Parts: sequence; structure tokens; C-alpha cells
Amino acid sequence: MKFGVGEQLLHSRFGPMVVAATGYRTAKVAGADSYWLPDHLNSLLPRAVMTAKYSGSARLIPDIDAWLEPWTVLGHLAGRHRLNRMRLGTAVTDTGRRNPAVTAQAAATLHLMTRGRAILGIGTGERQGNEPYGVDWSKPVARFEEALATIRALWNSGGQLVDRDSEWFPLHNASFTLPPYKGTWPEIWIASHGPRMLRATGRYADAWFPVGMVSPEQYADGLQQVQSAADDANRDPHSIIAANTQFVVTGRSSAEVEEALDSVPVRAFALIIPDWAWAEHAAQHPLGEGFGGFQDILPQTLDEQTALDHAAAAPISLIKQYALTGTPDEVIDQLAAYRDHGVRYPVLINVSIIQPKLSRGLSATLPFIKILRGIRKM
Repeated sequence: MKFGVGEQLLHSRFGPMVVAATGYRTAKVAGADSYWLPDHLNSLLPRAVMTAKYSGSARLIPDIDAWLEPWTVLGHLAGRHRLNRMRLGTAVTDTGRRNPAVTAQAAATLHLMTRGRAILGIGTGERQGNEPYGVDWSKPVARFEEALATIRALWNSGGQLVDRDSEWFPLHNASFTLPPYKGTWPEIWIASHGPRMLRATGRYADAWFPVGMVSPEQYADGLQQVQSAADDANRDPHSIIAANTQFVVTGRSSAEVEEALDSVPVRAFALIIPDWAWAEHAAQHPLGEGFGGFQDILPQTLDEQTALDHAAAAPISLIKQYALTGTPDEVIDQLAAYRDHGVRYPVLINVSIIQPKLSRGLSATLPFIKILRGIRKM
């Protein structure tokens, strides 16, 4: 199996590139095929509890909402590591606040800079990165479909002027003349979950790339829907890469992992899991029935006491189901279950650093690398 490593794109006390560069080195040491950065304006975790009072990482990351722009950082990494052959991608970029012509340009630029190693991870985005900034969030899927069609139209234009009707992104004598790299454009990996998005993935994507808020069984069902949609569109269903993004909480022992899972920051992580998943654990999402998790949360609006109360309501069993948790051997076993249900390209993000003790968060890097190396043997 191939695998990738993702990193949180945070500005640190020691400069803007420390976190991203450290993640890149981790991916390189572990033999990863790709390295990924998310596209957010701020964190999905409540800033009110991501402080030194609750998380050791705050000693390194004083402001959890200070996020860097991914295309700029990926370009920097490409320039610094010209001889490295790791692929570089966004996990994932946004079709709400980014005009698709700009996204098409950014991805094509990175593809040229890296000699064909760029991947455009793309999705609808989240409410927290759109609504507070004046972006209409009423029809995110319709906007996504039109954005994707716009990107394809520009890439496939052959330099000819493009006219295209669209509710969201009409094109009138639009020119796009950046060339593909040796006849290829960046692969498009779609983060999709609902039926309509899964159909779009089957029609247009090079890979299915959901965020890891799905069980192995749910993954297998989603993959079948993607492949059926590909077949309906006269595409080879098995040409679509079966990927996913998974968050990891690991440590040197089971006791260390359990302590991390019972902490305020990790419990607060459960707020980005949708309400239907909470219901499976006989719990109600504190933000209400029908709450969509990471796509709906506005974490910056939660004060400290509210965030603490919400975090306390999170069942640890829920976190264990929708994140990879445990010692390296335990996480490898969990990954094997996803492999057996169709995953062929996991992208792992180590969030162990957010626990209360900075020393344990940092020491989790070695178990995380052991997990990554173990994937090669699966």
C-alpha cells in the first residue's frame, strides 16, 4: 500500500515553517509517497481550550487559529526539496471561498514546479471557513460541482477562450494557457461523503478521499457507490484510487494513549464528528440533532466553559471508532480493517501533540513513524 502524511498548517512560536517542515521530514523519513497540507483559515478545534491550561502543544503553537496558506507553503517546500520525489497535495482545498480559476492556476503551477507531482485534493469546504467571511453556504454541493466543472473546462481548453454558463462561476472569453506537465494535469482527489458528492466523485475524480469520519464498513459502502457512479459514466471503476484521511492518536504505551484520549483537547476533537455517529454510541451531539460535525462547526464561537461541557459529553468509544488510536501495533490492526474494506491509500495525520503533556505529544512521533513504516508491510 502507498500512504501519505498530512500535517496541520500552523504558525509556531519559532516561525511559520517549523510545523510544516517537521511534518515533511517525518513523511520523508517514513518513506511516504505523498505529503499533504489542509486549506483552512482557522482551526476546527475550539480555541478556548487549545491553550496551555489544557494542551501542551500551546507552548509551541500559541494560537491554534493562526493557519498558513497551503499553496504558498507547498511551493516553498517544492523549491527547498527539488530532488525529493514525494508528491504534494492539499487535503483539501475549498470551492467556497476560492474561485476555481485561481485553484486551477495554483494546482497547475505546483504541478509544473514539481515536475508532475502535484495533487489537487478538493471538497466543499466547511462552514467555519466560509460563512464568517461572507461566503454563501446555502448550496455547498452545487457550488462544488460547478467549481469542478470549471477547473476541468479551463484545463481542457487547449488555450482557447472558454465560455460557460454557470450559476456560480460563469466564464466569458476566459483564457487559461498554462501548459500541462508532459501532457498531464494534477490528479483530482475528492473529499466526499454524501450521495450526491459520491456520484460526482465517480464521474470526475482520480481518487476518493473522504475524511476519516467513516467506519470500515461505511467506507466499503461509499466506495461501492463511487465505483457504481464511475461505471455509469463509462469510466473504469477500479481506476479511482481508494484513499482516505485518518487522524491518529498514538503513544509509547496503551496507558499513555488512554490518558491522551481522556484529555480535554482530544475529547473536544469529537465535536467535529457528526451527530449520527454520536447516536451510535448512545450519546447526543452537544450542538444538536442533525449537526454535521466538521462541516458545520463554528469553533471560534465556543467559550471556555461551553467547550469544556461539550468535550466532557464525548464518549471515548466514539473517538476510538472514528480515529486511529493506540500503540503502533494496535493502529496497524485498525488500518488492516480499513484495507480489508477497500482502502488502498491512507493519509495519516498525527494529532497526538494536542494532549496535555508536551513531552508525550512530542514522543508520539516515533510510534507514529513506526505506524507509517508498518503500512509498507500490509
